[in-house]
Amino acid sequence: MSNLRELYQELILDHNKNPRNYGRPAQTTHEAHGHNPLCGDRVTVYLTVNNGRVEDIGFEGKGCAISTASASMMTQMLKGKSVEECHAIFNSFHDLVTGKSCPVESLNQLGKLAVFSGVRDFPARVKCASLAWHTMQAALHDQKDPVSTE
Repeated sequence: MSNLRELYQELILDHNKNPRNYGRPAQTTHEAHGHNPLCGDRVTVYLTVNNGRVEDIGFEGKGCAISTASASMMTQMLKGKSVEECHAIFNSFHDLVTGKSCPVESLNQLGKLAVFSGVRDFPARVKCASLAWHTMQAALHDQKDPVSTE
């Protein structure tokens, strides 16, 4: 368990200091805004979807280390995936962080994102970890209202 905790800390710190895919891609087809009023995290997720596949994804915003790292790792995971795969990965990630049963094949699908399993023990942090994910879902569904974790 301490190895997972160490990996968690290492990945969170790395992705917080050096977020991947930070910024708006040149061409976008979808975007959504999200806000966590509890801690002040804000995120905008940008997607370029072509023929049912996420060709590019980026994010901008300001938030805690967990929120930023989750958004960064999400963009790495979803780039190149089909919209259907994005929804499936969202569901697996959401089950993982909320403590719902997460089958082994779902954990395998999540790869390094599995380090977020520990946030389920801290309900306020679940919202930090899942904000970008809910915002990505809203973008894929062309939801115009901002996403809120409340």
